[in-house]
Amino acid sequence: MNFDFIQHDVNEQKAKSRYRQLVCNSTTSQGNEIVINGKSYLNFSSNDYLGLNNHVEINKALQEGADRFGVCSSSSSLVTGYHYAHQALEADICQWLNKPKCLLFSSGFAANLALFQALGKNQESHFYLDKLSNASMIDGAYHSKAKVKRFNHNNIKHLTTLLSNAVDSPNKLIASEGVFSMDGCRAKVLELAQLSKSNQAWLYLDDAHSIGVIGDEGQGSNHFADVDITMATMGKAIGTSGAFLTCTEDLHEYLINFSRHYIYSTAISPAIAWATRKSIELIQKEHWRREKITELSTLFSQLLAPEIELVSTESSIHAIIIGDEKKALAVSDTLKKQGIWLTAIRPPTVAINSSRLRVTICANHNTKDIIYLAECINKAIA
Repeated sequence: MNFDFIQHDVNEQKAKSRYRQLVCNSTTSQGNEIVINGKSYLNFSSNDYLGLNNHVEINKALQEGADRFGVCSSSSSLVTGYHYAHQALEADICQWLNKPKCLLFSSGFAANLALFQALGKNQESHFYLDKLSNASMIDGAYHSKAKVKRFNHNNIKHLTTLLSNAVDSPNKLIASEGVFSMDGCRAKVLELAQLSKSNQAWLYLDDAHSIGVIGDEGQGSNHFADVDITMATMGKAIGTSGAFLTCTEDLHEYLINFSRHYIYSTAISPAIAWATRKSIELIQKEHWRREKITELSTLFSQLLAPEIELVSTESSIHAIIIGDEKKALAVSDTLKKQGIWLTAIRPPTVAINSSRLRVTICANHNTKDIIYLAECINKAIA
């Protein structure tokens, strides 16, 4: 039989309690609930951190964008797919993050691949990645011609050693996540920025889980330092779809000429771009959304039993380490019976023996939700 490894590998995933399958979400309204197979659950696995998904003003802007520009861009950006909606969104993002240029992509994965593969065309490029960097960053780096080194998680000393031992190169890139997706901890942005400058390197941060949530206006990592290149997704806190890169004018020009992911992809929906402008406007002015996340997060950590291993965090993400895959699945199933949807995260997404519950606290949760969640987790893990 052709490709007979397929069934073998799937069966192996099941045996290791790492099997994944799709579930259909039939939720139709904005809020803190999710509907799966006709049953409603409190949803603590969403990345809609600010509760902006299905916001009435964003939906209205989406309809306006569709009426004005159409739903589909109908072409790549470098042919005829680049609409005024895209240009206007890029200008808004540049102003928001105080950057010269911006490029839009279909997803964060595509944007990360685009950046690393384009800069990695040159064999003299050197990439230094935090060991907990997103899979898309790792794939992009290792599928390039660049020399790749990975430094211990958030370990500035180790990164400094790697840089000092490196062959002198004018093409050095330090890369990390602004907020790490599976732990919720923040990168040491200011120290990374200072180290990049002193080593004549560029700093690249994946702000997928930081944008909108971190900073007085939701600027993410750029609230702490001037980051050379920022990638952020729009399908999480921003509540729409797609991703963007901010960069210098020179890098912008280089990417539109040499980034295969940008050149050969159809541009994102102009209607989505128009809706995203409204979302960013709300993010900048509605500070209460970030304040609520902080308030509820503090309450959650206070209510958890002391024996529960909660990773220290300053974001919406709260990782409860379980360890064993089977036990993590069992706890997740127990919580579902209590009406709580909380996905078990297992290898290879996280390291072996570090399976966890990844709790996301969003602005559309309330105090009652958090109290109930903590009570159920305490009973399920005790």
